[in-house]
Amino acid sequence: MQKEFNRIPDPGFTAEYVTFRKFVSFVSLILALFSLPILSIAAKADQGSSPVGLWKTEDAQVEIFEADGKLNGKIAALNKEYTSDGIEKTDISNPNPEKRKRPLIGLVFMTGFTREGPGRWDHGTVYDPKTGNTYASFLEYDGGDTLKLRGYIGISLIGRTAVWTKVKE
Repeated sequence: MQKEFNRIPDPGFTAEYVTFRKFVSFVSLILALFSLPILSIAAKADQGSSPVGLWKTEDAQVEIFEADGKLNGKIAALNKEYTSDGIEKTDISNPNPEKRKRPLIGLVFMTGFTREGPGRWDHGTVYDPKTGNTYASFLEYDGGDTLKLRGYIGISLIGRTAVWTKVKE
């Protein structure tokens, strides 16, 4: 004997069903139209939060600039351009003896930072002219007046963070 199956009734296109579908379509359209300007504003805000420009550090001004799609930084000015003997400050701690006579002003010491997300640039290196050491590093910038540069060896837990202030133009 063959079992009889109960069929699920076909709801069909009742007036209530058609009205509900129209309502859902209308609400979806309204939400999409209101979302577009918000998404556009958010995209512009993220684009505008680039750290390109002048920054004040503990003892210098740094110019962050973009080259080949990556952020780099150079020393734009020093608080003290000369040693106590009146000699222009140079890269005397560089491990390469041939580079020890190059002036610190104009020295590109940050290279290769690529955007990793909103407010974060990673995979860069930073050279410390005081010690002659180079560190892996990343930048964090939320669009305000401060920038965080984290230099580290191996993993970012072993390192130091410098906080810079934007130079007002």
